[in-house]
Amino acid sequence: MRIAYTLPKGKLVLTELSEKLRENGIRTCGIVQADTVNEDRHRCDMDVLVLPDGPQISITQSLGKESSGCRLDTSALAQAAGEVTQRINEPFDVFILNKFGEQEANGSGFRDLIVKALESGASVLVGTNHINIDAFKEFSGGMAEFVEPNIADLTAWVESR
Repeated sequence: MRIAYTLPKGKLVLTELSEKLRENGIRTCGIVQADTVNEDRHRCDMDVLVLPDGPQISITQSLGKESSGCRLDTSALAQAAGEVTQRINEPFDVFILNKFGEQEANGSGFRDLIVKALESGASVLVGTNHINIDAFKEFSGGMAEFVEPNIADLTAWVESR
């Protein structure tokens, strides 16, 4: 089992990594944050790109720039997971999940897909944050290694398989 995590701190580092891996011929599966620019959106609004080549799905509710409540659209997240489920039986080398978040910490979201990816023999790379890091470490049984959130270190980890 080969699993790692990183703490991207709001950067699109996993998105950049997925593009670099694709250029290097490394097959990916999972989701990364899409680089979407829209000035009318709240800074927490998020679109994800289903790897390797789409679709792009907005996983947040549009509550306006000034809202402060939970923005996650769980049905859109389920749609993204469904798209990944359709691709997970195709050959891939690395599974990338942009964020092990509250849904995964609570036992749903992409947890089963992470397990399936590991069972397939693929490497798994997960982004998380300080809020959910303990839940991720528990989920991974302490077997996940930390990789610094920069392209060089992440690429080296993936390519060292």
